[in-house]
Amino acid sequence: MDRVQAVVIGAGVVGLAVGRALAQAGYETIVAEAQPAIGQGVSSRNSEVIHAGLYYPPGSLKARLCVRGKELLYALCASHGVEHRRCGKLTVANDEGEVRALRGLQDRAAANGVPAEWLEGVQARALEPALQCIAALHSPTTGIVDSHGLMLALQGDLERAGGMVALGSEAVAARLAPRAGEPHVLRFADGSELACDILVNAASLHACALARRFEGLDARFVPREWFAKGNYYALSGRAPFRHLIYPAPGDAHLGTHLTLDLGGQAKFGPDIEWLAVAAPEQIDYRVDPARADAFYAEVRRYWPALPDGVLAPSYSGVRPKIHGPHEKAPDFRIDGPALHGVAGLVNLFGIESPGLTSALAIAEVVAGQIG
Repeated sequence: MDRVQAVVIGAGVVGLAVGRALAQAGYETIVAEAQPAIGQGVSSRNSEVIHAGLYYPPGSLKARLCVRGKELLYALCASHGVEHRRCGKLTVANDEGEVRALRGLQDRAAANGVPAEWLEGVQARALEPALQCIAALHSPTTGIVDSHGLMLALQGDLERAGGMVALGSEAVAARLAPRAGEPHVLRFADGSELACDILVNAASLHACALARRFEGLDARFVPREWFAKGNYYALSGRAPFRHLIYPAPGDAHLGTHLTLDLGGQAKFGPDIEWLAVAAPEQIDYRVDPARADAFYAEVRRYWPALPDGVLAPSYSGVRPKIHGPHEKAPDFRIDGPALHGVAGLVNLFGIESPGLTSALAIAEVVAGQIG
């Protein structure tokens, strides 16, 4: 049986970042990906926003890794020529309840060390004349990135450090080492096996189900998975905005926001649609045109001039959640040996937004847990 030092399961942005970090730390590393190309799952179906770190509870992994990851991501984009733009974001309020929510967001941003500037309505409209609001919070460090270009850069660094990506390699189970010094044995869909000393589960939507097939991992360390679909609609024509526009946050949902891609095309979303499916293979990614009605109503609260008939179904993504629709969103879970007692094993659970922004910082944490 072949043996390598480290295997990372999943070649999305987080798996590639982790593989890169391990390879650069000197480990012989393979990133195993079930699909025939990198980044075909969650990483290809997101908003491509570089989040500033406004929303997350101070001291949480999401807050710390988003802020740290954002710095690392901008630096990598600059050094590797990955297309991106630090366009900034306006989070807007249109009633007194939303103003209070915005003030809370301002306080949270300050606690997280994230720049944020309060704007009255007239100041916000000076930046974005088409905008309707009574107040806004300006986040200058929010941006957008070419996520596929980012993943190619991570793969390039991984390979330059001696690592490799194994495409079409679907990991289905593992026998975890019963004693220190013995390897874990990973089994693939074609029946082949690979021994490794370090095993990182970065399988996103599949992470929980895969971890339940890790022989030697106590079941109480594997959360239940939930799947929440987010639909996006594209705007025909150009939007009259230069910044990303978000409504004031409510509950666990950030609202239907306007994001721009690097070509200036605007899209709206995501909404949140909890799915009654048991496995990722059952997900229907089609976008229902009828859901656009709710988008028009929400968007017109901050862009009243949005014309009729200009929103077309675009794409959808599914968030790899580890909480249900009426539960408080938990933190990222980076479950290493200190938690579950299995040497060399790290499970990544619930790595939803801001996972892309946090990817390089998550990789630092993973490398630290097994180093």
